[in-house]
Amino acid sequence: MKGYTVEPISYQEAKPWILKKHYAHRMPSVVSAFGLFNGMVVGVVTFGIPPNNNLNKLAGYGMLELNRLCIDDECPKNAASYLIGNALQMLPRPKAIISYADAGQGHIGYVYQATNWLYTGMGSGDTEYAKDGHQFHRKQMYNRFGTGSRRNAEAMGFEAVNVRPKHRYVYFLGNKKQKQAMCNALKYPILPYPKGESKRYDASAEFHKQVRLF
Repeated sequence: MKGYTVEPISYQEAKPWILKKHYAHRMPSVVSAFGLFNGMVVGVVTFGIPPNNNLNKLAGYGMLELNRLCIDDECPKNAASYLIGNALQMLPRPKAIISYADAGQGHIGYVYQATNWLYTGMGSGDTEYAKDGHQFHRKQMYNRFGTGSRRNAEAMGFEAVNVRPKHRYVYFLGNKKQKQAMCNALKYPILPYPKGESKRYDASAEFHKQVRLF
């Protein structure tokens, strides 16, 4: 994509993008972050430890979740797939990557299909806890408040929110043997890509962006 590059960025550089532009408006676990540059940062993708402890390893290899993706509305149509594709090449390997397309937000996951991820169906859905405009996964509740139980969360004034199942995609980084081992260890079947109308969320929120000099 002429005029654009993908480079590693810091947690602090990614933070305003996630809080201001991503529809979740909350920080996940971030192990690695990458920016799409065109003179300045115009997109961000982050990878972190999956909140589900059962998804931390696959076939003995470490696992990461692609947990945030934000692209300026003015970027070219293929900017998201360009960012993801280049970011994956810079991650350590062998590694299994998982990500979800939020059906509750009208997302199908076409960006994962464009970058050759494997589709493994819909997740089972989950319960999150909301209070004062903030929403937390059970693991985030435990890390922040020392409990992940619904009873304790509701006693602290949180409201339980049922989260719709999401489209689940996986991607393997490694040599042929390592990829095959990870594929064999999947507990989900590999399915044809889902189709349908995809809704793009509003990423037009503005904040001060700094030009990064090299």
